[in-house]
This record gives sequence, C-alpha cells and structure tokens, in this order.
Amino acid sequence: MHDYKLLEALAAVVREGGFERAARALCLTQSAVSQRVRLLEERTGRVLLTRASPPRPTPDGRRLIRHCLQVRRLEEDLEAELDPAAPGGRPVLRIGVNADSLDFWFMDAVTDFVRERDALLDLAVDDQERTHRMLADGEVLGCVSARAEPMQGCTVRRLGVMRYGLLATPGFVRRHFPEGLTREAAARAPAVRFNRADDLHDLVLARLFPDDPPRDYPVHFVPAPGRFMALAEAGLACGMTPFIQAAAALAAGRLVCVDGRTEVPVALYWHRWNLRSPLLEGLSEALARGARRMLEP
Repeated sequence: MHDYKLLEALAAVVREGGFERAARALCLTQSAVSQRVRLLEERTGRVLLTRASPPRPTPDGRRLIRHCLQVRRLEEDLEAELDPAAPGGRPVLRIGVNADSLDFWFMDAVTDFVRERDALLDLAVDDQERTHRMLADGEVLGCVSARAEPMQGCTVRRLGVMRYGLLATPGFVRRHFPEGLTREAAARAPAVRFNRADDLHDLVLARLFPDDPPRDYPVHFVPAPGRFMALAEAGLACGMTPFIQAAAALAAGRLVCVDGRTEVPVALYWHRWNLRSPLLEGLSEALARGARRMLEP
C-alpha cells in the first residue's frame, strides 16, 4: 500500500509545474515536497520524475499519479454517497481542453453542472492533439481531444465537429490572393497561428500543394482565440479559424473563406478514466448535451 501523502506530492509537482508551486499548493515547504518525492522513489525503486523544467513524470510516475487521482476520485464519490449532507470539500474537475472549445462551447456545456455539483474547475488548455497527453500523464481526469482511439484504462465518446477554414478580410484576399490560393501567394501571405504547436495551417498547405508545400511563410503567433480572429479582421493575416467563432463576421462580410478547399472538419472526442464515478458520469453527460447543441454532428 502506497503512502498517499507521497503520491499527492508527486501529483502536485506535475500538476503545478514544479516543486516550488507544488509546495504552495500543498501548504508545505519546497524541501518537504522534494523529500516526499524522493522517499516515494526510494520505496518504489523507480525514477518517477525527470528533473527538467517543468518536471515530467516517467512512465512509472504516470501510472502512480493516475492511481492516486483515481483513488481520490472514488473516495470523494463514496463520501458523498454515504453522507450527502456532509459539507466536505468541493470536487475538483481537472480537465484538458483545447482553447477553441473553451472559448466557444465548453463553458456553456459545463456551467449548469458545475453549479449543481458546487464543483471547482481546474482547466489545462492546449491544442486538441496535446490534451490527450495530459490524460496519459495523469494530470487530468478527462480531456477533449481530436483522437478517436481510447487510451488504455479510459473510455471515449464522440462529441461533434468543429469546422475550420482559412479566413481573411475581402481586402486581404484581393491584395494577397489576386489569382486565387496559389502556392506562391500562400508562401508570401502573412498567416496567424495560435502557437507553434498549431499546425493546421501547415496541414492544409501540405494537402493543397503536396509536392512542395510552403513552410517559411510570415506568421503571427497569437495564443488567444478572440485576439487571433481580431488580427484577421484587422486585415493583417489569414488564419485557420473555426466557423463557429467567425459566424457573425462571415454573415456580415467582414471575413470570407479564402478558398473552399481549406475547409477542415475537426472531430472532437471526450476521453475520461474508466471509473464508476457519478461525478465523471454527470460531467460526461453535460458535455455530450452541450456538444449536441453547439457542435455539428
């Protein structure tokens, strides 16, 4: 049987991104957190963390963190079932979600559930391809991901589709694409991307120009979905933007799709631990209902 104080220290270092932040979250000294992680490694005889910046769990560390968080989730469910009137602590929903979903449908989907359960949100935001790694690392109890395949020990549920297209102002299109979306024009036209992990623009160019896709085009990096589209609306760039985000701008003619061939449907899936947890079940149902309302099937 593992000492859960030691496991919690390991989980906190990974969740908070370092020993100092973990110490603040646990109301301990940094030395105490380091000692607990070191003691856990000595007891297991395994290296559980890579001492990088930020620290990352090793495969053995990931397994222990998942075990720790799953046991805590089951214990909280059991306490609520045995004594529903007990004050207890608020359940914490640690979820990985991509920024576009967070801005345009996720919060509407979960707000009522969070209010009803008096829960706390702890959202980890990254690209829809990378949120899956958070679940694998044991950092979150569920994630919105573009991957359809379930991970070992998890279940997966299809939520719906967000369609993206290369959008820009009519003036930008006239200036940069007078002869359409040619390879030469795509190599010169300024683009906007969420961050360096956002490769949707590259994927579209590779699909359109498979023999020699442009790679050194000028890029703005704007890691905020609302500001991302504002740059495009200012006529400074074209960007792969969710149609759900740009609906009003498209209807008003402030933005147009540069080329219909750039439309990309991105299917989103909800991955969660395979636990018999009322909290997880309720959260999953809330997400599915919200996705049905706001996403394409």
